[in-house]
Amino acid sequence: MSLHPATQILIWCVLVTVTQFLPPAGLLASGGMLLVIAFILSRHKFIQLLRRTRWIMFSLWLIYAYTTPGQPVSVLLGAFSPRLEGLQDGLLQLMRLLMALAGLAILLERLHRQQLIAGLYSLFAPLKWLGLSRERLAVRLALTLHYAEVAVLRSQSWQDSLHMLKAENGEAMTENKVGLPAREAVRTMELPVFHFSRVDVLLLVTAVLLLWRVVI
Repeated sequence: MSLHPATQILIWCVLVTVTQFLPPAGLLASGGMLLVIAFILSRHKFIQLLRRTRWIMFSLWLIYAYTTPGQPVSVLLGAFSPRLEGLQDGLLQLMRLLMALAGLAILLERLHRQQLIAGLYSLFAPLKWLGLSRERLAVRLALTLHYAEVAVLRSQSWQDSLHMLKAENGEAMTENKVGLPAREAVRTMELPVFHFSRVDVLLLVTAVLLLWRVVI
């Protein structure tokens, strides 16, 4: 039985939140198992996420190593030496980040773009009580994912992507100034309809109770 996309997204959100409260031993044990599962189920996406975040993770580790008070690793380096407690705390934060990426890789492997948007569309239902439009938010999310996917497929850097967007905006403004219609077409977005099963309801209630138990 396939779970509702909203259920899978919420489970990932609960996973990311719970990792912030796990003790070091539990974090390392559960993190190791999740990394193995991610390599088995979604190796390509997981490696791709690791490549795109490797410098962020390395910078995070250095920040913890040099800003956390504690015992210096090398007495000879003095103030320029990383701290032992900082290295340990940095490794724990890296494990939390790796677990979040592993869960995200599994999620992206199971859900294609329309399923992902449909799941978020369902989770955005309470926004109606605040007078916000979840339809508009879903459309903006779809456009964001579309341009992100195009940038990845073209293997462009973020600088190249910005130059491309500036060039497209400049062409559109030029066409409008000379009285020509902008190159825009009316597009429709169709989302698949999913129904919550009893298993979905049970998992959603369990996830919310677990989150309440851990946070509170």
